[in-house]
Amino acid sequence: MSKAELSRKANVSPVTIARIEKGYPCRMETKRKILLALGFKLSEKSKLFTD
Repeated sequence: MSKAELSRKANVSPVTIARIEKGYPCRMETKRKILLALGFKLSEKSKLFTD
Protein backbone atom coordinates (compact mmCIF):
# COMPACT_ATOMS: atom_id res chain seq x y z
CA MET A 1 0.00 0.00 0.00
CA SER A 2 1.36 3.41 -0.90
CA LYS A 3 1.69 6.25 1.59
CA ALA A 4 -0.99 8.17 -0.30
CA GLU A 5 -3.41 5.25 -0.17
CA LEU A 6 -2.75 4.69 3.54
CA SER A 7 -3.26 8.36 4.30
CA ARG A 8 -6.61 8.29 2.47
CA LYS A 9 -7.79 5.10 4.18
CA ALA A 10 -6.67 6.33 7.62
CA ASN A 11 -7.93 9.88 7.04
CA VAL A 12 -4.60 11.45 7.97
CA SER A 13 -2.30 13.59 5.86
CA PRO A 14 0.54 12.10 3.80
CA VAL A 15 2.88 14.36 5.77
CA THR A 16 1.76 12.65 8.98
CA ILE A 17 2.52 9.22 7.50
CA ALA A 18 5.98 10.41 6.42
CA ARG A 19 6.73 11.85 9.86
CA ILE A 20 5.70 8.63 11.60
CA GLU A 21 7.91 6.61 9.24
CA LYS A 22 10.83 8.84 10.24
CA GLY A 23 10.22 8.04 13.89
CA TYR A 24 8.41 11.15 15.04
CA PRO A 25 5.76 10.65 17.74
CA CYS A 26 2.07 10.84 17.00
CA ARG A 27 -1.18 10.85 18.92
CA MET A 28 -2.86 7.62 19.99
CA GLU A 29 -5.86 8.51 17.80
CA THR A 30 -3.58 8.69 14.75
CA LYS A 31 -2.09 5.30 15.60
CA ARG A 32 -5.61 3.87 15.93
CA LYS A 33 -6.60 5.18 12.50
CA ILE A 34 -3.48 3.72 10.88
CA LEU A 35 -3.87 0.33 12.58
CA LEU A 36 -7.49 0.02 11.48
CA ALA A 37 -6.71 1.21 7.94
CA LEU A 38 -4.10 -1.54 7.64
CA GLY A 39 -6.48 -4.17 8.97
CA PHE A 40 -4.83 -4.66 12.36
CA LYS A 41 -6.65 -4.94 15.66
CA LEU A 42 -5.89 -2.33 18.30
CA SER A 43 -4.34 -5.08 20.43
CA GLU A 44 -1.73 -5.58 17.68
CA LYS A 45 -0.32 -2.08 18.13
CA SER A 46 3.14 -3.41 18.98
CA LYS A 47 3.47 -4.83 15.45
CA LEU A 48 3.65 -1.29 14.08
CA PHE A 49 4.49 1.05 16.92
CA THR A 50 7.24 0.75 19.53
CA ASP A 51 5.76 2.96 22.22
